[in-house]
Amino acid sequence: MSTVKAVGRFAPSPTGPLHFGSLISALASFLDIRSVGGHWMLRIEDIDPPREVLGASDVILRQLCAHGLHWDGPVLYQSNRLAAYAAAIEHLKSKDLAYYCSCNRKRLSTLNGIYDGLCRSLELISGETSVRIRLPSQPTLIGFYDHILGDYDQNITNYVGDFIIQRKDQLFSYQLAVVLDDHYQGITNVMRGSDLVDSTPRQIYLQRCLGYSQPQYAHIPIATNALGQKLSKQNCAASLKQGEESLTLWSALDWLQQSPPESLHNSSVNEIIEWAIAHWNSKKIKPSLSISAPHGF
Repeated sequence: MSTVKAVGRFAPSPTGPLHFGSLISALASFLDIRSVGGHWMLRIEDIDPPREVLGASDVILRQLCAHGLHWDGPVLYQSNRLAAYAAAIEHLKSKDLAYYCSCNRKRLSTLNGIYDGLCRSLELISGETSVRIRLPSQPTLIGFYDHILGDYDQNITNYVGDFIIQRKDQLFSYQLAVVLDDHYQGITNVMRGSDLVDSTPRQIYLQRCLGYSQPQYAHIPIATNALGQKLSKQNCAASLKQGEESLTLWSALDWLQQSPPESLHNSSVNEIIEWAIAHWNSKKIKPSLSISAPHGF
């Protein structure tokens, strides 16, 4: 009997070079899939031009290769998938699962992040509007098993309400694009940072609306700086240093609680990756939302 090969992915936004926090996410996903002989896909989430940095996509690709993280198949650029996102929104509207919303930022700022459904029954037409998913009239509890954090439940009605799938500036939302692209690429296993765990119930709800299968989810801790902030471009996280790939990989494996031997410090990138694939154990990862990054990162 044939079995479906596991397929994972790494999906960075081209807002700048990779830093230690983004490398951890890439490495964990890569090892989790390679350790079971699966495919690892690369997706560039370039659908928010105001946030993107020119040339960052190419830098990210070079950094991944320098750290021995080689992907399968062509890179998927979300900017080439706009027609698919638009078609999905039309499909959802045709099923009365989405509607136009004209609420402005000033009004939304008074709602504490939970949309109250004001535009649900107004039957607005396209214009200066966003598009929202229509949740059921009854509270909607979405639960899933996270392979690191354990059972996770969220009442998306009370947590966010009808959420946006296309913004007023016509840019498509992360929630919509990630669901469509995971399905398009045949993703079976999603391993990513814990900062995205609270988005997962919304993505599962969209998967159900669209008739898609649900991947397995695992959310690793995010790496934080000395102030307890997530390592990110906004918080001035340093780019990975060229020429220090072996040290960075060893540090990332140590941070992921994989117990790399000291002897690996002086090994090549390929030797470290081979060891890491052979010894990968996601159960060693601490079920925590965040862990401080090593000094120097």
